[in-house]
Amino acid sequence: MGASSEGNGGLITGINVTPLVDVVLVLLIIFMATAPLIARRAIAVNVPKAATGERATAALRVTYTAEKVVLLEKTPFALEALAAELKSRLRLEPNLHLAVAADAGLPYESVMELLDTIRGAGVKKVALEVASKPTARVR
Repeated sequence: MGASSEGNGGLITGINVTPLVDVVLVLLIIFMATAPLIARRAIAVNVPKAATGERATAALRVTYTAEKVVLLEKTPFALEALAAELKSRLRLEPNLHLAVAADAGLPYESVMELLDTIRGAGVKKVALEVASKPTARVR
């Protein structure tokens, strides 16, 4: 008598967007997680291999290419200008983390000069990036 049957048997005219939103959010998370990996591969540096290594969680990345070009993130710097830039960034962020990716073919002296410049600028937390060495299987 007081109940109507319109709500129970009527056609569904709206679109349920909940599954669409779920899929979009998952894709967004996947892209956010893989974007740093893709960006790091943009500059090709042949880093040395090491059996033991940890993933560097650095705010800044310094790349030293085989052509002896120093890049802070993706911007080229001379060593003196790099020191000045790092000093100015240290004023803004005193607990600055830095990761250095140097080409394996560079002379040891060149890499030490870069590290000396970085430490001279006042950066205390410096990590060296390495590629993981394949582990030998014990039989």
